Amino acid sequence: MHTNHWNKDTFKGIPALTIENDSISCTILPSYGGKMVRLFDKKAQYEWLYQAPGLSLEIPEYGADFSKFDSSGFDEMFPGIDLGPHPSSWKEIPDHGEVWALPWEFSEDNGRLQLNVKSPVFPYTLSKNLTLEGASVRIEYQAENHSEVDFPFIWTPHALLNIDKMTRIAVPEHMDQVINVEHQTRHLGKWGTHHNFPVTTSMSTNDKLDLSKLEPLDDGTVEKFYFTEPLSEGWCGLVQPNIGRKLTYHFPRDKVPYLGVWKTRGGYRGDYNVALEPCTGMYDDVYVAEKIGRGSRIPANGVYHWDFTMEIEKI
Repeated sequence: MHTNHWNKDTFKGIPALTIENDSISCTILPSYGGKMVRLFDKKAQYEWLYQAPGLSLEIPEYGADFSKFDSSGFDEMFPGIDLGPHPSSWKEIPDHGEVWALPWEFSEDNGRLQLNVKSPVFPYTLSKNLTLEGASVRIEYQAENHSEVDFPFIWTPHALLNIDKMTRIAVPEHMDQVINVEHQTRHLGKWGTHHNFPVTTSMSTNDKLDLSKLEPLDDGTVEKFYFTEPLSEGWCGLVQPNIGRKLTYHFPRDKVPYLGVWKTRGGYRGDYNVALEPCTGMYDDVYVAEKIGRGSRIPANGVYHWDFTMEIEKI
């Protein structure tokens, strides 16, 4: 029996909420976009979320440049990722969306953390309920549309994960082709170039490259790619052989059908991490996703529900 315990504390100078049980500990910053800053595996004594250097954090203002703020933990991306126009109103979606740079209201009810945020610009409210179930963090999401027309959106968990040279990416069977969506990367070429997954050929060295592996930090590269087809099953994961553990994301494939992967090995701010990004729309841009029919919509005066579980297991 796993009993969950709550406490209020601080993390790098910001008020924090921590929920824990015998297996894991999870820390959230409601005033900083509802950001998850720690996912600690007590059994393995291992922190899964990447931690940026520094002893303090600065809370961003609405519309801030994401690259100028903390590069660690799990930020919510909504209602888009790329800076650009929303297809319904042409109002500008800020860099990496709105909600990562907004304070969330919160309450706690019988071991469940409830958070919500209402957009100051667009007609939606995003809510999430978080609880621990053994060695898993389960988050239930609801996006409510307050307008008379459908609201296109992209959601993804921008959760930067710790890695080393033994880390492996795991995806369902038949996920065997990706498209590069980062401009002029060292190995994957220009935006829109297709590659086989997991093994492709580097476009700079002509060497075989296993995209499911994470090369050493001194490789100095950054990559972002999407699998070209919707997920065949609603999961993806990261395997950490040196500690005998794996982290698996579970989500409904019909609501969250696509998968992007961000990998930086020194090519962005000197960071060394990976993000597995199951998402409701393709290529980071809501306008593009809507135009090519690979996005999602909150129905007019309706809601869009999905859930997302981060499960830690032995291997």
